[in-house]
Amino acid sequence: MWNRDGGRRRQWRVAVLPGDGIGPEVMAVTLKALRALSEQGGPDMALEELPWPSHQWHRQNGQMMPDDWKETLAGYDAILLGALGDPGPTSDPQRYLLSDAVSLAPLLDIRKGFDQWACERPAILLEGAPKYLADERARDLDMLVIRENSEGEYVGQGGRLAPGTAREVATQMEVFTRAGAERIFRHAFERAAARAAEREAGTRRNREFPLPGGGTARAQVCLVTKRNALRYWGEMYTEVFAEVAADYPGIATHHELVDAACMKFVMSPWQFDVVVASNLQGDILTDLAAVLSGGMGVAPSCNLNPADRRQPPMFEPTHGSAPDIAGHNLAGPQAMLLTGAMLLDWMGEEEPRAATAARRLREAVESDLQVHGTMQRETTAIGDAVLAALA
Repeated sequence: MWNRDGGRRRQWRVAVLPGDGIGPEVMAVTLKALRALSEQGGPDMALEELPWPSHQWHRQNGQMMPDDWKETLAGYDAILLGALGDPGPTSDPQRYLLSDAVSLAPLLDIRKGFDQWACERPAILLEGAPKYLADERARDLDMLVIRENSEGEYVGQGGRLAPGTAREVATQMEVFTRAGAERIFRHAFERAAARAAEREAGTRRNREFPLPGGGTARAQVCLVTKRNALRYWGEMYTEVFAEVAADYPGIATHHELVDAACMKFVMSPWQFDVVVASNLQGDILTDLAAVLSGGMGVAPSCNLNPADRRQPPMFEPTHGSAPDIAGHNLAGPQAMLLTGAMLLDWMGEEEPRAATAARRLREAVESDLQVHGTMQRETTAIGDAVLAALA
């Protein structure tokens, strides 16, 4: 077991950022589960909590994070984030208000700072989670949506001329590169190849997708664009996708326009396997996939640099800070717990006992869902039930 500096790894250092609102509550439950798994033969983890980024840190220091945030986080193997954005309940006239541009800026800063160019959000319908589609085939949902995380629509290029006047002009540029497209597509095919191997081994529900020359594949990659209206980057994406796909002849391919993809996510999500999309379109599709798998309350995600494990990845649930219930011990911690399982999966690429711990944590969360569903219970009660299942 080797660390990124070439020495023997004795433990994984994880920076824990509880964040705002319900973030500290769901994080506390998740840390208990991770520590229990470590004590039960899982990976050795040093889970170190930091008080930033958060509204409270901003109230005290005038900024969401300290100036040396990047140097500090670079010393960790991974980052575990709770939730950001907490204006406080509207019933409190003294609530500390920050704009989304300020309170959520650390997300983009961390992603860009560590070149976390891939965002992954798995969508699997766990038994007991809310099922929003009536079609029974939706139970077979097993999708991984991969969002390009570094360029595209979110590069922040543009500006406003004559703001506040009748002649105001706002520009927002999209920037796409061949290198960025090639690396995200290759990552999508690598993930698809891994899923095919799991299906071959019987550790993932089997799926079959038609190959253009006849026969079937055990995995598929679907490219999503809007190339009929956004011609230039859409055409480049299509061309680069075809070039990368040629290196993976055993993986089926497909293309959808983003509006049609949204429709088909709802009509027949079981037809999708790995989906890859641009930053904005992937942002929309991942939230839709999260709802199909039971809602934001059970949806984990991660941001990572697949090409360089020395860059710490960031794992976060998809839900927000829910200030209306913060502090009342009512937040469902399932998404945060499943995010912890994704963290363990990432460790498991190097350390098998971490992969085992990830599977155990998912099973513990699902066993509680099977009994109680997502009915509102105390956060700590759900955490205790998961700990009992682990024990």
